[in-house]
Amino acid sequence: MPDIPTSDETGVPGLYMSGWFGFFAPKGTPKDVVGKLNSAMSQVLADPAVKAKFTELGLDVATKEQQTPEGLAAFHKAEIDKWWPIIKASNIKQ
Repeated sequence: MPDIPTSDETGVPGLYMSGWFGFFAPKGTPKDVVGKLNSAMSQVLADPAVKAKFTELGLDVATKEQQTPEGLAAFHKAEIDKWWPIIKASNIKQ
């Protein structure tokens, strides 16, 4: 997005954040069902047409490691650990 200034250019240096998407199932979903859903999603994300469309939209496909349930869980925990103190300090409520 070449016409959108960076946070550094707008006077907020050091602010780097990005959006992301994850595919979650309800707690207690059987592991075999999660495995089937994960396998199907990984196949879709590996499709060249899907990758091309994501690139066109300015989106990145997660690494293979992040595409596993364990990888997403670790990434999600890291995001919570990063943003929760900021949310709490800002007194943001639902």
